[in-house]
Order: sequence, then C-alpha cells, then structure tokens
Amino acid sequence: MTIISSSWEQTFEAGKALAEKLTPGDVLAFHGDLGAGKTVFIRGLAEGLGLDARVTSPTFTIVNEYGGKIPLFHFDMYRLSGSDELFEIGWEDYLARGGICAVEWSEITEDAFPENTINIYIKKIDDNSREITIDIPEES
Repeated sequence: MTIISSSWEQTFEAGKALAEKLTPGDVLAFHGDLGAGKTVFIRGLAEGLGLDARVTSPTFTIVNEYGGKIPLFHFDMYRLSGSDELFEIGWEDYLARGGICAVEWSEITEDAFPENTINIYIKKIDDNSREITIDIPEES
C-alpha cells in the first residue's frame, strides 16, 4: 500500500490508521532519510494504539517504552553498529513482551527481525510531501 502525504498531519494519520491493523508482537521496520517523517508516523501509531505519551526519537537512549494495553517499543538503531549490539540490549526480550516494536534506521539490524516484519518506507518528495509505502507480509 502506498500513500502520498502532503503534510505532517497526514503522515501522523497514516500511522494512526496502521495501528488499527496491528496485533501484539508485530515488528515495524522503518526506512527513510533523516527528516523523512519516521518519528511523526510513530507518534500517530502511538495515538492509534491508545497511548497517551509524548513520543520522541530515542536516538541517544536506543529505545523508548510507552506502556498501555499494547505497549510500544520505539527503537532507533542509528548509533548501533549491527545486530550484535541489538541483542546485547535485550532485543529478544522485547519481542517476547507482546508489544509493538517500531524500529527506525532498521537497515542496520534487519538480520535480527522476524520474517513477518512490516516494512515502512518513507521517501521525501519535497519539503512537505512524502511517499509512504507500507509492506505488510501476507499470512501463510
């Protein structure tokens, strides 16, 4: 599915809409350049999950946790050198906790993700517009 967003509000709403389709344990791998709108999308996702949280990028902390009926674990892999570091911070424990794992800069650790990972590509078209492609694997 591809969406053209013309504003940060539409990017936020796309995240909110995706939240309705998610189930506990889903992993979302985000792809996109700096400033593409990944964190804005995840803010919408958090609201769609019913979380009352101030979502910020976890660039320096690696992961931010937002509790709720279905918790959201927001990762930023920008400062990691690979999957080994991800496992050192307890990646498998996060997967087992039944929340939603939203991972920015996912290409750095993509070999650690389960096969059914949902890939989200956000591409800048211009200063305000984004092309958002959501690739949800088919159930087998």
